[in-house]
Amino acid sequence: MMALMGSLGSTELIIILIIILLVFGSTKLPKLARSLGQAQKEFKSGMTDAEREESEEKARAVEAKAELNRSETDLRRSEAERAEARKDSPSS
Repeated sequence: MMALMGSLGSTELIIILIIILLVFGSTKLPKLARSLGQAQKEFKSGMTDAEREESEEKARAVEAKAELNRSETDLRRSEAERAEARKDSPSS
């Protein structure tokens, strides 16, 4: 039982390749390999696109947070200026 679960040797790989060749035929095998290669390329491209979108989203979030901080700072500054102006103006 344990012998069946071991690694594949060269004889087993040759038998598997012969079976694949018989099932798919010699004309469809290159097409199958090409389509598998294209699928792998598209998968990698999709992963790269997803990573790029994620990093752009993080950059937008950081930018939005910085803008919010600037807005809060400006608001506090204008409130302080109004409070200072009220102190400086004569009371009626």
